[in-house]
Amino acid sequence: MSQKLIRILALIKKEFLSIFKDPKSRALIITPPLLQLLVFAHAITMEVKNIDISILDYSKSNYSRELISRFSNSSWFRKVYFVNTKKEMKDDIDLKKSQIGIIIQNDLAKNIASKKPTEVLIIADGRQTNSASLASSYASNIISSYSSELQKTSSASVNVIIRNWFNPNIEYKWFLTVSLIVMLSMVLCLLLSALSIARERELGSFNQLLVSPLSHSEILISKTIPPLIVAFISSIIITLIIVFCFRVPFGGNIFLYLISTIVSLTSIVAIGLFISSFSYTQQQAILGVFAFQTPAVLLSGFVSPVEDMPLFFQKISLINPLRYYMLLNKGIYFKGMDSLTVLKALIPLIGISAIMFILARFSFKLKVDN
Repeated sequence: MSQKLIRILALIKKEFLSIFKDPKSRALIITPPLLQLLVFAHAITMEVKNIDISILDYSKSNYSRELISRFSNSSWFRKVYFVNTKKEMKDDIDLKKSQIGIIIQNDLAKNIASKKPTEVLIIADGRQTNSASLASSYASNIISSYSSELQKTSSASVNVIIRNWFNPNIEYKWFLTVSLIVMLSMVLCLLLSALSIARERELGSFNQLLVSPLSHSEILISKTIPPLIVAFISSIIITLIIVFCFRVPFGGNIFLYLISTIVSLTSIVAIGLFISSFSYTQQQAILGVFAFQTPAVLLSGFVSPVEDMPLFFQKISLINPLRYYMLLNKGIYFKGMDSLTVLKALIPLIGISAIMFILARFSFKLKVDN
């Protein structure tokens, strides 16, 4: 075993001992994630304002165009996308381009002319339970209003059928608990990594690292592994609690889930190390964590869908690792996201990790040299 690897392993061991010997660090690892999981799962509520919709019109009649115009002119819906196949609609919903889909059957005009009941299908994205429930309700109201007007003139009616993909019963706890895997893992990972170098400076042991044979890169690598392992194990424990205690079924590939979790947490560790590299005290590191954490959560799609945000904030969210972590976690957990889609979301995370590690090393070296 090379001397470089021995030095890194020794420092990793020291970092684990620093975390677990400190009562505050032990409490940080165990207590907050479990308490927040139990409290947030029952206490958080959300609100959705804007909704994008995909419409598949098999009828292509005056009646269907009249119905579609009501969606286009509604204040509830922002954009209306027209698709030609069910696959296109599925892709729109999978990629969160639209929150719901409307399928108008080809017998709509015939049934209305014959004064027979006809059906319109609403497809909702159950991964976002709140927006799915609201969007379905808004769409149902529009269709019901259209049906009431038809009944006055022709005695025909339009019935609404609602189907929720990925979360059939719109269990709000499903969405919330799975989202909390991301939120709680992020908080733990970010805090542990952000406090690592700052803690060394505050305790006075930082100079001992500098006079050791360890290079700057070796120090940063050794500071990366322990927070990553602790946060990864915590995320797995929380996932198991959600599956077996909250009874939220896991519908994806466990290997892709584990890989996406590791890559996502690595990008967050990199940001934590960058914060820690220019923090002289743990208090400064905590303030840095807070400065990053609040906007990152708001721009992740946890509070409201990213697609419903102003374009400016949608662009900013592209450099937010939490956005991709949230997308991967819920996508794999609920609908079994395929490997190609997972890879597309992992590439930005790898890029963010690389850039933040480079910035952390540069900042660390700059502080040491000065």
